[in-house]
Amino acid sequence: MRAPIGHFDTATPAPDCLDELVGPVADAVRRWSGSVPADEFVHVDTDPRWADTAVFVEHYGRELLEQSANCVVVAGKRGGETTLAACVVLSTTRVDVNGVVRRRLGVRKASFAAMDMAVGETGMEYGGITPIGLPAGWPVLVDSAVVDLPYVLVGSGRRRGKLLVPGKAFAELPGAVVLEGLGVA
Repeated sequence: MRAPIGHFDTATPAPDCLDELVGPVADAVRRWSGSVPADEFVHVDTDPRWADTAVFVEHYGRELLEQSANCVVVAGKRGGETTLAACVVLSTTRVDVNGVVRRRLGVRKASFAAMDMAVGETGMEYGGITPIGLPAGWPVLVDSAVVDLPYVLVGSGRRRGKLLVPGKAFAELPGAVVLEGLGVA
C-alpha cells in the first residue's frame, strides 16, 4: 500500500498491524466505530533516529511539516484536583495552554504534564503519544485546523512508527472537542 501523504517504505492499514501498536492504541483501532473506516488509519514504519522534526521531514517528505500534528498531555489544577487532557495541534503551532486550555478545562492553572505522568497514564511511549487510545473520560481538545486536513501524521503510541489519520476522524475520538485557536503560531 502507498501512504496517502509522505514518502514511507512501509504503509499498512492500522487494523492489519495491531501488533505494531501499543495496547491502548491497538484496542482503540480494533473498537473504532467512527464514520471514517478504521482501515483508513494507516501505520507507517519510521526510524526513531529521524524523530526530530527537521530530520523527519527531510527524510519522509517536506510536505509533512504542514500535515503533522502533535498530541500533548496537559494537567489542569483547581482546588487540589488534577484534570488530565490531551491537546492535538498542528506541529507548526503550539498549544495555548494558559488561554484556551485553561478556560476549556475550567482550571486555575494548566501546564504540560510531567513526562512520567504522561507516559504512565497513557500507556504510550514519550515522543509517540497519540490521541487514539487515550484513557476513557479524558477530554481530547483538537484544533480545528487538524480536522480540516485530508490526512494528518500523528504518533502511534511508540517512538517507532506513526499513524496517518483522516483529519475528520479526530473530531470523532472519544472525548473530542474541536476548538478554534487551540494551536497558536
